[in-house]
Amino acid sequence: MLTSTDFEHLVRAYSAELFRFAYWQCRDRSLAEDTVQETFARAWKARAQLQDIEAVRPWLYRILRNESARHYERKRLDMDEREPSELTLADGCDLERDYAVREQVARLPAQYREPLLMQVLGGFSCAEIGDNLGIGEAAAMQRLTRARLALRRTWLGEAETKRKEV
Repeated sequence: MLTSTDFEHLVRAYSAELFRFAYWQCRDRSLAEDTVQETFARAWKARAQLQDIEAVRPWLYRILRNESARHYERKRLDMDEREPSELTLADGCDLERDYAVREQVARLPAQYREPLLMQVLGGFSCAEIGDNLGIGEAAAMQRLTRARLALRRTWLGEAETKRKEV
């Protein structure tokens, strides 16, 4: 069983990573923070169930996914209606391109979006993604491939439309 000190180390080690995943899922900072906080609260309550400390990362992601699902069951979130030019960032990145990528990822069906985010943001292998989602490794690979193809088609389709407009 995890001690409070061990659990505190887990929170410090994984909170930023879990927040990044939650934020990409919902695109709302406060909701992502709440989801991560609730994830750690549930993990603390269920810490006795954790058999293998090496499996803590997938365990936390599973709890986070369940928390996100609970939220979506209660309330369907609306998309951010602001234009990319209305949003500001101080780090000098290409905001319109980043916004477009986020929107395209958000449009993916959850069955494709989740594995993609788990691999890109979480660094999970296909086997770990499959275990976490309760599917086989081959199915995880297939979903990742389909997610990338859908993004590529959408991205190239929008690029073609912009070229035709010019």
